[in-house]
Amino acid sequence: MALHFAAGGSATEVASAGFNLVDVQYIDQVNELPDGMKAMVWLNEGEGVTQSFIDKVTPFLGNPKVYGFFLVDEPDPTGQYHTQVDAEDLKAESDWIHARMPDAKTFITAMDMGSAENPDFSNTYNYDNTHIDLFGISAYPVRTGTDTVDYDMIDRTVAAAVESGIPVSQIVPVHQTFGGGNWTTNTGGKYVMPTTDQLQTMMEHWDELVPSPEFDFAYA
Repeated sequence: MALHFAAGGSATEVASAGFNLVDVQYIDQVNELPDGMKAMVWLNEGEGVTQSFIDKVTPFLGNPKVYGFFLVDEPDPTGQYHTQVDAEDLKAESDWIHARMPDAKTFITAMDMGSAENPDFSNTYNYDNTHIDLFGISAYPVRTGTDTVDYDMIDRTVAAAVESGIPVSQIVPVHQTFGGGNWTTNTGGKYVMPTTDQLQTMMEHWDELVPSPEFDFAYA
């Protein structure tokens, strides 16, 4: 069964929108999931196997409804944009989880350290230095400040991820399903909510590049 992940909202809301992988923080949320749905446990932990990490993970160990653990969103290996997260700390976390729940997947979203024209994930994170199973790769081309929608941004971003040591089999497509807000893009514009046709074109690019992902992620 293909898995489709959406963060935010209740399990009922997520399921009614056609998703079957939902983010959770508490064990009660997992136990209340309807049949056919799986849980991705949001940890927001990037400092290694601390007591905080252990306390968050332990209640979920062995639960058959748990698909995996979302360690941290776009960790920064440099400390330039967010708190610095070292690969060895992520590796310790992933190894700790795998030792106690071998079938569980560990997951992060990857921060692009380059630009829209030249994405770059080099010297960041991959399986070799973190033992993380899956990496969310994002490219959000629907934005202001450009004459046309640069759908090839998706192609360049996937190529950069593969070049950095993340194989296609470990890439999770992160789809742009948002717009508005105060975020400024790396091309100086604002993000725009994609139309149905624009979303379809983006998904066609992803389908060509990553034809059989473990799951995909609608980011909103």
